[in-house]
Amino acid sequence: MSVLKKPLVTEKMSAFNEVGKYGFIVDKNANKIQIKKEVEQVYGVTVESVRTMRYGGKTKARYTKSRVITGKTPSFKKAIVQVADGEVIDFYSGI
Repeated sequence: MSVLKKPLVTEKMSAFNEVGKYGFIVDKNANKIQIKKEVEQVYGVTVESVRTMRYGGKTKARYTKSRVITGKTPSFKKAIVQVADGEVIDFYSGI
């Protein structure tokens, strides 16, 4: 099983990409060392630092004619990876 699930492609992360920071959704049990090794292996770059954060799922409610349907969005772990100066990760090369 891979540590990296998917890259984050948002407006805020696109601004971070210009200064060498990239975001990924990662496995909840992955640590910083595993994330660093996986990014270096998959993308062929040198990782300087890894910052992680956990997000809890939010409760959502939808009001229908018959009843109220409640649920929860999934929780996830996000990693911000700083690569060495001059190195770039291209998420769009395989499209």
